[in-house]
Amino acid sequence: MKRNVNPRTEVMQSESISAMIAAIAQMKRVARLAFLGLALAMLAGCAASSSHTAYLSLPQSNAVAAYRIKNHNASFISIVGSPYFAGNSPGPLVVDPSNKFLYVANRNDNTISRFKIDSQIGSLTEVTPRVSTGLTPSAMVMDSAGKFVFVVNQISSNLSVYSIDSATGALTPVAGSPFPTTPNPVALAVTPSGKFLYVVNSNLALLFGYSVGASGALQQISGPPFALGSGALAMAIDPGEKFVYVANSAENTVTIASINSTTGALTPVVGSPYPAGTTPIALSVSPSRQYLYIANEGGSDVTAYSMDLTTGIPTLISGSPFSAGTSPALIVSDPNGQFVYTVSQSSTTITVLSVTSGSGVLATSGQSTSTGVAAASMFVTK
Repeated sequence: MKRNVNPRTEVMQSESISAMIAAIAQMKRVARLAFLGLALAMLAGCAASSSHTAYLSLPQSNAVAAYRIKNHNASFISIVGSPYFAGNSPGPLVVDPSNKFLYVANRNDNTISRFKIDSQIGSLTEVTPRVSTGLTPSAMVMDSAGKFVFVVNQISSNLSVYSIDSATGALTPVAGSPFPTTPNPVALAVTPSGKFLYVVNSNLALLFGYSVGASGALQQISGPPFALGSGALAMAIDPGEKFVYVANSAENTVTIASINSTTGALTPVVGSPYPAGTTPIALSVSPSRQYLYIANEGGSDVTAYSMDLTTGIPTLISGSPFSAGTSPALIVSDPNGQFVYTVSQSSTTITVLSVTSGSGVLATSGQSTSTGVAAASMFVTK
């Protein structure tokens, strides 16, 4: 018996089935894309949380090297494209708090190069034009809010101050910049709040203090400058803004002074200066403020102190000094507080030291990285 079928009904049923199949396929595609997006987000999150970046200036190569540091063991992995060309003899470098821009002062060009940092991998792209400084910019710092960059110009004996455009990273000299200072300044440091700036003059063995105005203008702190030891070369400031530390390389000591929070005036801590190793040349304060580490170039080691955060009086950590690679010229504390990095200019090597929690004791981690040529400055991002 033949069944009567309406051709239009068959077409409608066929179209309905096709639509259902297409809808199911589309749902599967959306689900796959959503899963892929979630996976990529998880991977990106893992990458961001499991590592951070380090940048080193290489004056002999006129470049900046970039590394990814693994948090769990502090192994260094060179970032694709590194090193990145900068100006002539790049020296001091800093990264803004948002990790969007890197600045490096080119000592023979008398300029500052500005690099945009790739947020995913940490690679660098220079943004021109470069900004002019005074003669031979030898040290550079930034306040913790990322509002200003301060530069010591060693030969022209002045201080350049720039305001920072938070969107573009562009630097603009503040009114009155450059500001005069004493002949041949060699180092500077700014308090985390950006309220006070201090400048080391090695020839005079003196530390000069400046208050920083809302516009970035500098005003020398009233009263006589603070006396230092012979061969003062490097300085660090306690993250809590209570103490200043200066390495006196010619007399193998460290000067410690307390900061008046209102005036910025300095007062020597009882017992200062304290012994360091042979030729102390660089300092670093741990993120916790508990430990002071001093790189001794002549002794190839690190002197370590635990700090009384009320009085500023240091106590030598048991086992100090600790071996730190050949003639360390730079020392940087990892933002996570688990490692300390020393950099040798003679052996062109970064040595990784692990920090024992609760005691500050340093131990050789077995990790080291060759920089190829001598590095002049190192910055590790959070």
